[in-house]
Amino acid sequence: MKKLLLTMMFASAVVAASAQNLDKIQANLKAKKYSEAKTQIDQFLANEKNAKNAEGWYTKAKVYNEISQDATVASSTPDARWTAFESLKQYVTLDDKGQLVSLKLDNYKPIMDVYQGYFKAGADDYNANRFEPAFTNFKNCLAVSEYMAQQKWSNVAMDTTVILYAGISAEKSGKRDDAAVYYAKLADAKVAGEGMVEIYKWLVDYYYNQKKDPATAAKYLELGKSVYPTDAFWAAYDLDMARDKGDKAELFKKYEAVLAGDPSNTAIRYNYAVELYQEGYKPEVAQRPANSAELITKADENLKKVIEQKPDYAAAYLVLGQIQYNQGVDLNNQNKAIRPPSGGKLKPEELKKKEELRGQITQKFDAAIPYFEKVDALLGGQGKLKMEDKGYLKDAYDLLITIYDNKGNKEKLKAYEEKFNNVDKVH
Repeated sequence: MKKLLLTMMFASAVVAASAQNLDKIQANLKAKKYSEAKTQIDQFLANEKNAKNAEGWYTKAKVYNEISQDATVASSTPDARWTAFESLKQYVTLDDKGQLVSLKLDNYKPIMDVYQGYFKAGADDYNANRFEPAFTNFKNCLAVSEYMAQQKWSNVAMDTTVILYAGISAEKSGKRDDAAVYYAKLADAKVAGEGMVEIYKWLVDYYYNQKKDPATAAKYLELGKSVYPTDAFWAAYDLDMARDKGDKAELFKKYEAVLAGDPSNTAIRYNYAVELYQEGYKPEVAQRPANSAELITKADENLKKVIEQKPDYAAAYLVLGQIQYNQGVDLNNQNKAIRPPSGGKLKPEELKKKEELRGQITQKFDAAIPYFEKVDALLGGQGKLKMEDKGYLKDAYDLLITIYDNKGNKEKLKAYEEKFNNVDKVH
């Protein structure tokens, strides 16, 4: 019994000594003697007997938190804020009863100081274009925020602002893989709001073009579409991904599906028509697919829908003219292929066929003219043009020159030659 009593008395003496040591440290902390308090608390916890002292760890958190906020001593302890956070976590782990009395008495000030300190430091770095340290501060800020939510000290389920700026700072400092992690947190939660659509677009492009991961790209495309269904980006990128697979039939099905959902999208319909025509028409007849005529007809139909919806769509008029013109070229090639044998003459039926073909050629060229003239009417009277519009205008003039040369109309030929030669000067 005497031995047991002595042991209990010794333990009480140790606890009393520990409390006295912490009192001294806290007095230095209150007096803003941060360097002394830091040395003392580090020594205190370095003692094996104090290593599991919850109040010791809480005191350390408070000391390092104050150091992180004092410019005169913070530079000598650059990781003070993180050390304060880790010390708080240790305090929570060692608090046997889970009551966290000291933290509650302080109204959670130390953890809030750590959170706010990281946020302010991140914002200051970001505004000064110091994106790498900004990323580190926002990343740490998020770690604190998530811990607070985990402990139910905060009612913020997702700290979207911090996540967003962690991602942006990572991206701006060249850490695209890190940026993807933070942007994905937002997209996976279907976060919406002004400007947030760009996060989904960034992820689609990042995974498709940078990581060569079409499955993940498709995931974020669908997420983006579900949150921002009216944005034109999804349909365009979905088509790009289908196009890259190289299956034209599947690509055209995708176009039909997109247009079924958005029939007034003239840009998509125009692109569909052009791709139909490019697939159906090859300069060499032997290279054309078996359904060439069907594809060209469908291209023509869609282009006409484009100009019904948007009468000033110059590019659509140009392609409509090219369809008629190229059909005339095909007929002309057939005409040229009908030749008499060496030293002989054409048969009557061959002469008749050539005459029919010449008439059909004229019809096709005549059908093309109004479309090319419409391009001239839309673009020719304007001043400075975009490069693509300038190209459309030159192509229209070039084909009109060829047609009027074929017709022998020197007046029209000369007029369009002058317009062609002056495109770069005028536009």
